[in-house]
Amino acid sequence: MMRAVVLVGGFGTRLRPLTWSVPKPMLPVGHVAIIERLVANLARGGVTDVVLALGFKPEPFVEAFPDATCAGVRLSYAVEPEPLDTAGAIRFAADAAGIDDTFVVANGDVLTDLDIGRLVAFHRERDAAATIHLIAVDDPSAFGVVALDADGRIQRFVEKPPAGTAPSNLVNAGTYVLEPSVLELIPAGQKVSIERSTCPLIVEQNAIFGMASDDYWIDTGRPDLYLQANLDLVQGRRPHLSCTPIADGATVEPGAQVVDSVVDDGAHVAAGARVERSVLLRGASVEAGAVVADSVLMGCVGAGADVAGLVLGAGATVEPGERLRDVRRPDPDRD
Repeated sequence: MMRAVVLVGGFGTRLRPLTWSVPKPMLPVGHVAIIERLVANLARGGVTDVVLALGFKPEPFVEAFPDATCAGVRLSYAVEPEPLDTAGAIRFAADAAGIDDTFVVANGDVLTDLDIGRLVAFHRERDAAATIHLIAVDDPSAFGVVALDADGRIQRFVEKPPAGTAPSNLVNAGTYVLEPSVLELIPAGQKVSIERSTCPLIVEQNAIFGMASDDYWIDTGRPDLYLQANLDLVQGRRPHLSCTPIADGATVEPGAQVVDSVVDDGAHVAAGARVERSVLLRGASVEAGAVVADSVLMGCVGAGADVAGLVLGAGATVEPGERLRDVRRPDPDRD
């Protein structure tokens, strides 16, 4: 048995207004919920049981997975009484599940084709207390960067180094393998960050390693990146995965044009409309003659409207003939 804790306790603030109606992990990428795609990759790497570390009600997940399984993996839930940050959530979930052996931790925002089994093997070969998956980035100054020795041992973390000063271009990609001993470094019931507090403590013990890979990796937590995660499937950027762009339960009328886009069950595109590089979620509609580009829609775009870079929440509308650029509707900063 191999267990994993998946951190899904965030409020999805960066994805508003989409997350006002759907929890972030339940938003679909290529017609399949983010959480299901994430868990499926864990399963491919040998994970058999997943604990979802939640900051609020588990009901949407229970409803989606009524038999307490997801992608063939057994699910359980650990609902924090108050937000505990990343390390606090890991400790709370591990205690709730009785984890007492090597386990995996995954950030619920991240989709990756990382071979989890290879990460676990790397961890065990080095007798590590903790191992972090690392990804190379073009501009490390925007991230927390790691400095490694020749064996992959992490020597230090450098948070957002000034341009040209970074010790590497490798950053924490949000998947960990941990030993139960790490839990002892996390005070129970307290708000603690694994990145800022726990990992530096393990560095002091010379017991934390990093494994870099060039696997597909994306953080889905912003609208532009969520859109990109969908388009990557349609455009063939994930060779082992794909999706049918237009779901069987979607309605695309004759004369509509849908290009490089994902149209979910229950979405509608009228005759004469054009949709490109966009995601239409359940309940979205694009009326006759409208043009939609680079957008994520849950609501209705009226006839003849012209929108680009739009994030449209459930029940929201764009009036006929309206022209919008780089707008979120409703305003995510509303009270």
